[in-house]
Amino acid sequence: MLAKNDFKKLVELGTLFAFDLIIKNKNGDVLLGKRTNSPAKGFWFVPGGRVFKNETLSQGIRRVSKSEIGIEIGQKDIIPLGIYEHIYKDNFFDDKNFGTHYIILACHVIKKINAINFKSEQHCHYEFFPVERLLKSKVVHQFIKNYFIDSPDNMFLKFKITN
Repeated sequence: MLAKNDFKKLVELGTLFAFDLIIKNKNGDVLLGKRTNSPAKGFWFVPGGRVFKNETLSQGIRRVSKSEIGIEIGQKDIIPLGIYEHIYKDNFFDDKNFGTHYIILACHVIKKINAINFKSEQHCHYEFFPVERLLKSKVVHQFIKNYFIDSPDNMFLKFKITN
């Protein structure tokens, strides 16, 4: 884990690799949390996080899922949906001089989850949104809506999911 000043320099000068977890309940509704900090502050967003240096993707998913929803999700519990790019004009530090650039692996969580222990520093409230409502909402961030819109304009690579 980086010191705060080192992380700030990384956000200013680099691109972060992260993942988003698309978690659905038995009705197919998507778990969203209302963001408490930038970027995307005030918008509804899926749980997720960045991968630390020398941390595998699988380790990062386990760490973030445990810290954000209280459940450990492993690599076997996800299906990759595609690689997306998120570019924001703002940043975690509220510094107006630079934005934030992420490369995101969107992951559909296939693990059956019966109960979630919501305890995130990133979100103040969680709620399950039906996909139709999510797509129409002005408070759900467009980057999240893009996961449900099959368009080559909003992703670089889409994995073919077969049964």
